[in-house]
Amino acid sequence: MNSPTPKPSPLGRGLSALFGDADASYLPAARVAETTATPKMGGEHRLPVAWLRSGMFQPRRHFNDEALKELADSIRERGILEPLLVRPLPEARDRYEIIAGERRWRAAQIAGLHDVPVMVRELTDREAMEFGIIENVQREDLSPIEEGEGYKRLIEEFGHTQEALGKIVGKSRPHITNMLRLLSLPEGVRQLIAEGKLTTGHARALVPTKNPLALAQEIVKKGLNVRQTETLAKRNQDNPEIHKSRAGAETNADVLALEKELERVIGLKVKITNKGKAGTLTLFYNDLDQLDSVIKKLR
Repeated sequence: MNSPTPKPSPLGRGLSALFGDADASYLPAARVAETTATPKMGGEHRLPVAWLRSGMFQPRRHFNDEALKELADSIRERGILEPLLVRPLPEARDRYEIIAGERRWRAAQIAGLHDVPVMVRELTDREAMEFGIIENVQREDLSPIEEGEGYKRLIEEFGHTQEALGKIVGKSRPHITNMLRLLSLPEGVRQLIAEGKLTTGHARALVPTKNPLALAQEIVKKGLNVRQTETLAKRNQDNPEIHKSRAGAETNADVLALEKELERVIGLKVKITNKGKAGTLTLFYNDLDQLDSVIKKLR
């Protein structure tokens, strides 16, 4: 007797997966067993696309539709070459959060895949955020603004210095500084960068100018290249006081990281204020026990 023919995939299965339909009845029996078994930590597994959800710490805010379609075409032809990194969610055995690989997951749905390869890891929120940001930055497929925001979060929330961060992600400290400087641009300019209408070179030239948004709009309208933008920007430089203020702002990330490091060592809230080569170091305590503890450490 012939074995029963597997139920064919219904039309629009990719969309149903996107909206949370986890029905596996349309899959061959072998694949059902493979994708519905609870995967163990570590090692590569396959999970239904419907079991996955976007990561709450995803640094990417914009997903280019054309780029996703190109990736989907590649996935149809070659499959997903690198598994997604996910972590199990406590509310259900069939729910996993994507830590790294959301573009692959979205493209897989466009390609009509029913399941994707994954690596399952138990991660804390802190680890999930750090993994997600670093993985995306290292892939070099974030927009300059998303990259800068990723660096900012790693510095402010994890206490990394720019120098240490450069070693982690394989970037130079000047590169990280330049990406952070882009965050000082007005929202309108940042949107043009996110949309790909301005390159990183254009954006860097706009940072010290008097009216970066007006210049950005002129650059887009005239289709100016980076060299032409730099020439235009030199004629619209800010005054020295604004330059001084921005230069000081660039050091804030390092100061914040140092404060975090001291707080971990001392056990008290720390505030560092720079005034040229001098400055103040302020320690905050909540009760006399904390004060007594830090005095003992200082002695």
